[in-house]
Amino acid sequence: MNPPQHGMIAALFFISSLFSSSATVDHLTRGSSLAVEQHDTDFLVSENNTFACGFYEVGDNAFAFAVWFKNSADRTTAWVANRDHPVNGRGSRISLHKDGRLVLTDFDGTVVWSSNTSTGAVDRVKLFDSGNLAVIAGDGRRLWQSFDSPTDTLLPLQPITRSRPLVSSSSPGSVSSGLYRFYFDNDNILRLIYDGPEITSIYWPDSRYDVWANERTTYNNTRIGVLDELGYFYASDTLNFYASDYGRGVTRRLTLDFDGNLRLYSLDKQQGNWSVTWQALQHPCDSIHGTCGLNGICVYGSGGAPKVGCSCPPSFEVVDPTDWRKGCRRKYKFSCRPRENHFLALPYTDFWGYDLNYSERYSFAACKQMCQKDCSCQAFAYKQLGSGECYPKNILFNGRTYPDAETTLYIKLPKSVLLSQFSVASSSQPPICNDTAVQNVGSPPEYYQRSRGKAKWVYLYGFASALFAIEVLFISCGWWFIFRREKMPLAAEEGYKVISSQFRRYTYAELKKATKNFKDVLGRGGSGAVYKGIEDHRVMAVKKLEDVMQGEEEFQAELSLIGRIYHKNLVRIFGYCSENSHRLLVSEFIEKGSLDKYLFDDDTSATLLGWSESALSGYVIHCDVKPENILLDRDFEPKIADFGLAKLFNRGGGGSNLSRIRGTRGYIAPEWASCLQINGKVDVYSYGVVLLELVKGERVSNWVVDGVEEVGLVLRRSIKALKEKMETGEEGWIGEFVDHRLGERLSWKQALLMLRIAFSCLEEDRNRRPTMESVVRMLLLGNDETSLEESNN
Repeated sequence: MNPPQHGMIAALFFISSLFSSSATVDHLTRGSSLAVEQHDTDFLVSENNTFACGFYEVGDNAFAFAVWFKNSADRTTAWVANRDHPVNGRGSRISLHKDGRLVLTDFDGTVVWSSNTSTGAVDRVKLFDSGNLAVIAGDGRRLWQSFDSPTDTLLPLQPITRSRPLVSSSSPGSVSSGLYRFYFDNDNILRLIYDGPEITSIYWPDSRYDVWANERTTYNNTRIGVLDELGYFYASDTLNFYASDYGRGVTRRLTLDFDGNLRLYSLDKQQGNWSVTWQALQHPCDSIHGTCGLNGICVYGSGGAPKVGCSCPPSFEVVDPTDWRKGCRRKYKFSCRPRENHFLALPYTDFWGYDLNYSERYSFAACKQMCQKDCSCQAFAYKQLGSGECYPKNILFNGRTYPDAETTLYIKLPKSVLLSQFSVASSSQPPICNDTAVQNVGSPPEYYQRSRGKAKWVYLYGFASALFAIEVLFISCGWWFIFRREKMPLAAEEGYKVISSQFRRYTYAELKKATKNFKDVLGRGGSGAVYKGIEDHRVMAVKKLEDVMQGEEEFQAELSLIGRIYHKNLVRIFGYCSENSHRLLVSEFIEKGSLDKYLFDDDTSATLLGWSESALSGYVIHCDVKPENILLDRDFEPKIADFGLAKLFNRGGGGSNLSRIRGTRGYIAPEWASCLQINGKVDVYSYGVVLLELVKGERVSNWVVDGVEEVGLVLRRSIKALKEKMETGEEGWIGEFVDHRLGERLSWKQALLMLRIAFSCLEEDRNRRPTMESVVRMLLLGNDETSLEESNN
């Protein structure tokens, strides 16, 4: 054998040895591992050669431990262990330790992920033909399996349950977590939800219809759904669908894609490509939640084709052309003064949801006036056909332009912006936003038919009347200023100065000096950090507001309302600062800090609250009641902070409504997710959570184990268990539940009273919750009765 032949044979043998040593096995034994450096050759393969498992490259020198479809052209992942925490391309390993744990470690030995199966009974890790990766005991039991922790994909026979939602990827080709979820909600319904940093919105099934109209049912407790091997999906809420290629022998996956659409795919084994055989939303713009960002519009392709694109409305500009999820921003800020604004119309367009109000049988003029008078109204949609429907918008999100839309959107702009720069849209064709096809809005388009001569006389008379009114007003004001000012009592003038000085406008330099360059941090909340400041020997709290969307005048208008609100249990607002991008609130300093420090911070356990200190608030709609927003003064009297920052409501008004969820997870009432009109009962629910935390001395969010369930589900289950114990009449369980730090100061009777009140506040049906006035009566009456019994004993 000559040397060239010998070299060729050696090379062939080497290549064949690589293939034979790599991935012909479907399991790992105890003490063995896979190294990231050999990720191309060192991996597991299922017996049917459908799935592979090992290190999966997710970026430059970045890897994840994953299961993927071996025969797909793009190696599509079915499951990922560390989707948000990739490991290094050198030194990382996945090992089955001798103690029974399957552990993923980074280059420095840091444990990134573990199966948490520490038992000597573990025998091996096996990749099954179903795509399920499992840690197997010696007797065949599955101690852990990937089917119990899905990422963005369900495989046939892999169930989705109440604790196993699907979470989309963040972008095409990425494995990191995105902002869409497919999950069972508290009503036992499978839903799709966009859970963004600023906005949370359910978009499937269609929230405009009730459960029955969507052909679902809430009457089930199993909360389970599964895709069978034939391509049929069925869930306990009666959701069901078939793959278009229904039958055996097809490799399938049900995936929540990065764009928020749930799709069923089938694999062409010869080509390695995927085809869609079912999808939840037929039109891409229906699932565009967040994809085009705030103020962005999803535009359908010509002829209603599914091809879409993102666009900014006229007078807006894109924030980042490389990332449409950042949306669009206004070029011009509108005024809070109605006479300084006018509107542009976009036919066939709507920003779906987030309506300030909804009114039927409204004229166009009345709808326009409603939006003009409301400073938080950024636009309104009007449906002329039928009875006339009015939809004022406080947020421009989920924008869509599509041919069969029956609404026209009217965007508020300052009159300083000349509408003549925009062309007039055809009334018979939907506009393309990139071409800035809009209409000047004075009346609906069908009312434009009038003679030019008549219009000129109308304008002439109107101009003359306005001029006359201005002249009368000017003369009247001058007369009052000259003759009445001298007669104004000195006391009244001084009183006016005192009132007006209570809510002042600070400069940023003043607050920077008062806080010593924002040095002393008192705390941090969802709306920003709070700093201690001193000015003229007065101690104050200065809060930096983050993510404030309003313009200058809207911001001042809202704060002027907040500044006029006074209640002994509300933190007093002294003033504000609004300079450039700086938005700050100045309020009174509360000595003892927030309630959460006394409930959850071990460092302050020496100053535990007794049963005599209770946090009660008056009837105000706060929208974010939690221990961090309940402050305690030197006498442990409670004061509510951040009132008005979540949303200002018109007290007693019938039209108060919000479609954007406000508050903190764990304290949010269930009606936020049910598109119901929001009232004071949302604060009653949050107050119930605070009462439970007062008794337990622990956050309800800590009751969730490993973050696999939602707080609301755990809370409901815990309340049910506590009620069952309460009905037995036994009292031994109380000592186990109540904060152990209270020791001998524990009053079982008062603990039971607070638990009963908390349970009533946490009713799922808000109509069954008490008012805050009733809660106060129950607490006061219960304390009196307890004190009387103790004194008699």
